[in-house]
Amino acid sequence: MKFGASRSHAEPTVGYVVDPYRPWTRIPWAELVDHRDLLFLLVRRDVVSRYKQTVLGPAWYVLQPLLMSVVFTVVFSRVSGISTDGVPRMLFYLGGQLGWNYFVLNLNRTAGTFTSNAHIFGKVYFPRLIVPLAAVTSNLLALALQLGVFLLFVLGFKLFASWTGHGIGWSVLLLPVLVVQTAALSLGVGLWIASLTVKYRDLAYAMSFLTSVWMFLTPVFYPLSQIDAASRWIFLINPMTAVVESFRLVLLGVGTVDTPALLSSAAMTVAVLLTGVLVFQRTERTAMDTI
Repeated sequence: MKFGASRSHAEPTVGYVVDPYRPWTRIPWAELVDHRDLLFLLVRRDVVSRYKQTVLGPAWYVLQPLLMSVVFTVVFSRVSGISTDGVPRMLFYLGGQLGWNYFVLNLNRTAGTFTSNAHIFGKVYFPRLIVPLAAVTSNLLALALQLGVFLLFVLGFKLFASWTGHGIGWSVLLLPVLVVQTAALSLGVGLWIASLTVKYRDLAYAMSFLTSVWMFLTPVFYPLSQIDAASRWIFLINPMTAVVESFRLVLLGVGTVDTPALLSSAAMTVAVLLTGVLVFQRTERTAMDTI
């Protein structure tokens, strides 16, 4: 079905071709590129709408990890005495939350893609993948703010607390790779949940519980080195384990992660992302009839 004004036989018809029979196994790369302006518009909308009615605005993304780090410091230093591999507790917990908070933000924003945007999807056509991609992109602002605060704390501990630990060096160049992997993994999981939520609405209410359980299975507030070597493989099944440990290794110089763990995490990320995209595309064909 072609959209465009009637033209003579000699003039080509200009417009988009919307094919309802496009295989759901084919990713519409060309359409995503053509709609890049819409992607930028949705990123701007997400950022503006998120802070429009708040007093502190983006500062909320800084306060949350700071408060959590204070709680972790008080609880785990005075109650359980969990080791931080020689790193000041505040830095250890802030570093552990960098990748994890970005992952959770993306998961929460993409999991409700169909249910939250049904009023738009039912009126106009565009590649539905644009919406979760915009959410993952807009959340980079929160990650940048949290990373900036983390670096200020590192500088403060070096200047005023005489911490002589690992200095940020060439390994920091690997940080963008970790950010891309975190974005890809969270996008894949979010697409799976968004697709399942169309039919199973209870999943939306279980999201908070699921992410909390996942956090305890990820070394956010404890180092992987504290896990018995014989049982460590269980935690490495979780692809976010290698990601969080790698964030600390790059930024703080501590982290129990090796090449097999990194390769396994990367392979699981690719598998989750590809299957998530395919399931999402299959669901979008009938989602508006179900919601």
